[in-house]
Amino acid sequence: MSFKELKPTVKTIVKNNNLSLDERLLHICELLEANVEHYNWVGFYFKNGDKLELKLGPYVGEPTDHTILPFGKGICGQVAVSNQNFVVPDVSAQDNYIACSITVKSEIVIPIFVNGENIGQIDIDSNTPDPFTEADERFLEFVCKEVATILS
Repeated sequence: MSFKELKPTVKTIVKNNNLSLDERLLHICELLEANVEHYNWVGFYFKNGDKLELKLGPYVGEPTDHTILPFGKGICGQVAVSNQNFVVPDVSAQDNYIACSITVKSEIVIPIFVNGENIGQIDIDSNTPDPFTEADERFLEFVCKEVATILS
């Protein structure tokens, strides 16, 4: 499926009030992982209360030990501080990369803003080297804006 074709389904999932927040987030993860060939691990991290750390939320893919990430550590931790998208074409070239799996070759992390505050992010790992394009960034920004509407 193209990103354009996935957008209405993302909107439908977000608006489904019969599901809990975590169920909706998990459905989004499942949708993306199943329909975008180079998305091999899809998950959400959220600011953990007042702590300067991220806590793993719903995800699909290989299990991870990285359920808590300090701000500034790893790609996700860097996005929590920078408030900027971070596309990593080759994780082995990143000094501050926290390896989740030896199969991961690249990563993209897009922050989620609620009322101007970075409250979390979507994190996607790929087993494909350098697969992420500007189209991935724009689509994932769309996903994050939709998700933000149910987090406020």
